[in-house]
Amino acid sequence: MKIVGILCEYNPLHLGHARQLSMIRDSSGENTAIVCLMSGNFVQRGHPAVFDKMLRARAALQAGADLVLELPVQYCLSSAEGFAAGAVSILG
Repeated sequence: MKIVGILCEYNPLHLGHARQLSMIRDSSGENTAIVCLMSGNFVQRGHPAVFDKMLRARAALQAGADLVLELPVQYCLSSAEGFAAGAVSILG
């Protein structure tokens, strides 16, 4: 099984995000798990999310993600480098 990890906020999820998930599924095949690592109620640099994290996670699952994990808030409140480093270490 192949696993594809996506660092995302989907704040909110829009047609471009849905297309991204669809294209990943199409290019990677059915034997691929798509794991989204999503910010919670606070997005990058500490801004409050437009929609609740559970609503955004549900939208990602309905759009084709297989699993949605929450990026811990300490990474969301960090610099862009900290945000990315935290995500890469978790997805790794």
